Amino acid sequence: IYIDGYLPYHPKQRKHVLGRIGVVFGQRTQLWWDLPLIESMTILKEIYEVPKEEYEERFNYLKEVLDLEPFLNQPVRTLSLGQRMRADLAASLIHNPKILFLDEPTIGLDVLVKDRIIHAIKEIHSKYNTTIILTTHNMDDITDLCKRVIILDEGSILYDGPLAQIKKRFGDHRHVKFTAQGEFDLNRFKNEFGDLIDINNDGNLYNVSFEISKLSVNQVLNAILESTTVTDIQISENSLESIVKRIYENKKY
Repeated sequence: IYIDGYLPYHPKQRKHVLGRIGVVFGQRTQLWWDLPLIESMTILKEIYEVPKEEYEERFNYLKEVLDLEPFLNQPVRTLSLGQRMRADLAASLIHNPKILFLDEPTIGLDVLVKDRIIHAIKEIHSKYNTTIILTTHNMDDITDLCKRVIILDEGSILYDGPLAQIKKRFGDHRHVKFTAQGEFDLNRFKNEFGDLIDINNDGNLYNVSFEISKLSVNQVLNAILESTTVTDIQISENSLESIVKRIYENKKY
């Protein structure tokens, strides 16, 4: 594996690699625990030999986009998890790395802090053209941030490609959930579509799933509306989480 043309495990090239990457761990920090955040940033400036003008421009930008001002002078040990994650993200970017590795960056964060960090990562990527490699079990993070997805299982690559193509590759499904007011002949509906649909119910609440390449939404909706009186209906796409689950269940892909 090469990082910007260098081998990270080569004794003479390791330092070049470390100077070109940034890393954020969800459960660990690279900041100095007992120092105020502002002093940790100053130390990192010296370690990475960031010129003063570049440091000031980048630090002021990160301070604004990550809202660091309220706790810049607090010791790192006094920061909340959300504050520390924002501080760690700023620290990893102060030397303008070419590649930023994010390991579970939103784990344990509340909704507002998570949204702030996702928004900040997008802005930073846009401003500095930073390559971002994200490892996470949170499918929402992937959907919000990534264009390319690599799915791993025990060291083997199960999928490597665009996020937009993953549904086409493994089946793009629609899910119709509806409430029937009157009688609904479930067996007749199953016989009409056979193996092209998967349908189950809990009382008068029904769930129908089908692959869009084999059946159209109109076909299914028309059949439902002709068979019963519908009081409520909802149509949704399959989520990335359901696709990933299906991939792991069918490793032949």
